[in-house]
Formats: sequence, C-alpha cells, structure tokens
Amino acid sequence: MSFGPPPSVYTQSTLAADKARQRRRTWLLGAGAGVVAVALCAGGWLLSSVTDGGASDGTKSSAAPPSPDDIRVDTEKTPSSPEGQMLIDYKEGGLAKTAKGDPVYAPGTWATDKVVAKGITDRIVGLTTAEKGPEKAWTLKLDGKICATSNHITVDGRTAVAVQTRKAQGATPGVCGEVVFFDVDTGRKLWQAKMPAATSATVTNTNLTLVKGTVAVAWGDGSVAYDMKTGKQLWNSTTASQCEDKGFAGGRALLVVENCVEAGDKTYRVEKLDPRTGKSRWTYKLAAGVQDVYLPSSDPPVLAVAAGDSLVTDLITLDGDGRHLATISMNGYDPKCGDRDFGLDYFGVVEHCDGVVVGRTQAYVVSKDNTAVGQAENWIVAFDLRTGRTGRKLDGRSTMPLAPIRMSGDELLVFRRSYSEVEPSAVVSWNPRTGSQRPFLLFGLPADDVGKLGDVGQTDILVEKGRVFFAKRELEAYDKYPTDPVLAVLGIGSAGLNH
Repeated sequence: MSFGPPPSVYTQSTLAADKARQRRRTWLLGAGAGVVAVALCAGGWLLSSVTDGGASDGTKSSAAPPSPDDIRVDTEKTPSSPEGQMLIDYKEGGLAKTAKGDPVYAPGTWATDKVVAKGITDRIVGLTTAEKGPEKAWTLKLDGKICATSNHITVDGRTAVAVQTRKAQGATPGVCGEVVFFDVDTGRKLWQAKMPAATSATVTNTNLTLVKGTVAVAWGDGSVAYDMKTGKQLWNSTTASQCEDKGFAGGRALLVVENCVEAGDKTYRVEKLDPRTGKSRWTYKLAAGVQDVYLPSSDPPVLAVAAGDSLVTDLITLDGDGRHLATISMNGYDPKCGDRDFGLDYFGVVEHCDGVVVGRTQAYVVSKDNTAVGQAENWIVAFDLRTGRTGRKLDGRSTMPLAPIRMSGDELLVFRRSYSEVEPSAVVSWNPRTGSQRPFLLFGLPADDVGKLGDVGQTDILVEKGRVFFAKRELEAYDKYPTDPVLAVLGIGSAGLNH
C-alpha cells in the first residue's frame, strides 16, 4: 500500500530565521522571555535556558487526584494468580488481496479495563477484554490511512491519531492533514480537525503526542496543538524559521525536538513548551555533530542522542529547568530508538525508544544481545538520572531475552520471551531497590508467531489492568496459506482475575 510521495527535501529560509518562531510564542500567545545561557563542559553540551518568571514544575509531582485530561500512568495490582489464560485472539482476514511484499500496516494500540483498540490501515478496531461476549466491540472508520499515533491515553480513555486528508477535499495523495480524537472504550469520534498548511506532512515525518488537555502534532515544516475537549486550535507554527519542529514528546510535560540550520550546518535543540500556549520555558542546545535526537521521556527530561553516528550513542538527563545532569554512554546497550519496523520512520518515532523505560529517578536500558552459549541472552541495567551511575542489573536467561515494558509505580514491568515448550514466556515485576522480582503473568505464545510477537521492534506489548496484550504493527499473509486470517492481537489475562 502507498502513503503517497515522501516529504520534500529539507530547505531553509534565511530571511525569517527565528523571528517567525518567536512570533508563534509571543504574538499569538503573550509575553516574551529573558534568556540565560550557560556553557557546560560535561560532554560538550551547551545549555540555553529560557524562563518566564515562574517556578519550574519539572520534578514536582502533585498529590491531587488525576483529572480526566491527565495522561494515564497506572500502577498495576499483581493478579491473584500468575497463570495466564487467553482473552483475545483476533485475526485479520483478506490479506491475500494485498500486493506481495507490501504489508498491511497496523499502527497504534491502546488498552483500558474494557477494550483494547488496534489501528489497521484506515480504521481502528475495538476488542472487548471480557471473557464472554463478541470479540469485536466496535469499528471506527477513518477518512484516510493512519499516519501517526501515540502510546499515550488519557485517564478517562481517550487518544488521538493523525490521518490522511479526506479525498473529497482535493488533497494531494499521501498528505497527512487531519487529527482524530476518539474514545477507546466506545469507539466514538469526539472531534476531527484539519492541520493548518500541512502540505508536506506524510507518514514518514508526522509525529503526534498527548499531554494534559492538549494534542500536539509536528511534521517538520510546522506544528499545531489542539484542546482535548473541543478540538479548538490552541497555537501553531507553520511559517519559515531557522529551526523546525521535528517532533514532540508528551505525557507529564511537552518537549519538542527542533532541527536548526546555522551557517549551513544542521544542529539540534530541545525545548520544553507550555502545552496551552506553545511558549518556551527552557531550551537545551546540543553540540554540533549530533546526527539525531529522540525523547524517551519528557518528565524527567531524557534525551537519546546519536552523536557522530546514526545510532544512539548517549542518554542525556536534564533537571526540571533543562540543566544538564548526566551523560550516559550507550556502549554495550541497545536503546532501540528508531528501530521499529526495520528502521522505517513511519507513524512517529521521536518518543519511541523500545529498549528504554524512564522512571522518576532511574532509566532502565536493555543491553545488546549476548551470543555466548549458556549465558544470559541480555540484561537490563538501572542508571541514576542525576549522576548517571549504574544501579542494579536484571539478568535474562539463556535463549530468553528481556524487554522493558513500562513502569508500574516504582517497579519495572519486564517481558521475558521463551521459545521453549516447557518454560513459559512471562511478564515479571522487578523492584530495582531490592533487586527482587516476582511473576506477574506466565503464558505461552503461538509457536508460529512467538518471534514476531515477542519482538518490541515489530509488536506493541502493553500491560494494563492485570492483562498483557501483543499487537503486531505489520500484517502479512502466510506464505503457505495466503487466504487464512492472520493473528493481529493476542490478549492474556490471569486465570484468577475477576473480570
């Protein structure tokens, strides 16, 4: 299937420089800011901090209960029994009609206590997690193919996708020009908005994220933010500038990666923005020679940078005011930034580092695979965000690799894949303070699909409300049985879990 023409070659207007960008921050939205620049010797990184006179909220947490617009950060309760049972076995048919070697893309997976939703080309399918009743709860038909998704979902179960513009509007084929905000439990479309001047937005450069009350989208040549409740545009940046928004990271805060052209050289900087106004709170400028930047966490701010290489070489941790804390070498580790779907820059890549999970005080990174016979295939190491020092290590097992999934309170949920018919695959909960681990769910995976289902580079793996879901990002017909439906989503719950 085709997503239309690729984005145009990156060009730069030297006339507008940063003035147009500042116009978004000030003319549209209010007061200017003072600038404080501090040179940092550690790692050669330069910090530029922009403040608005208010106190930073970067490392503070609120004791108030979450609002419906907050981004969901669940702490899982251990199921009463770790013995797993199948809840969902959803298969997608009709794949034999697609061109050979051209997979059906299935971006985006979201789960609540009632439904797991899966994006498939130009629709989203909601599957019930109840033991009884129809497997498919709803289908939301979209006007075009999905271009970008986010892992984030609100406390009350809403999320967004960017899609190709409606054909009826006479748009250029392949342009990703609309945002759809919907309810995951019901499949109801809450609003749909057109992205301004998004003529260069395609599946390879569009990035979407959520932060409290706000949906933000960037596509290189521009960016826009919408109010969650109404779909009303809050701010946008669509004019020529020296720096362009590559993509956002959301969740507890809103960060943006910008690529800039200065004296003919491309450099990067990261800004923290006020989600409601787009105004910059601080700026962290990266040194020359950085090839790419990812944002595995917005709060605490953690940057994954490829310095002098196309692969990520370091994690950079910042405090709540954007000041440098530590630079952590990724030598021997595999943060898996930009690795999804064989390195294709589809559906938004800025937030996705599948080998890294960031907690409030530590980052957990998976090692590169170990090929030594009889030893752990890989392991996960905790790094202190303030000092960069290593903490405890969680070892995998021989032929049973580990993948960090997400935080659950102060513990890390980890998927351990097994190819054995004797020892099951598992999700385990690891306490990095004590080094102890306990089984969360134990289960088997289909032998024909265990390789793809267990690969975080090809499959979304979610843990939600005592259940684990595996959802493929690409669907292809079986070579031997091309007309057979193909497993798309697998859901597993506890045999002792009350539904």
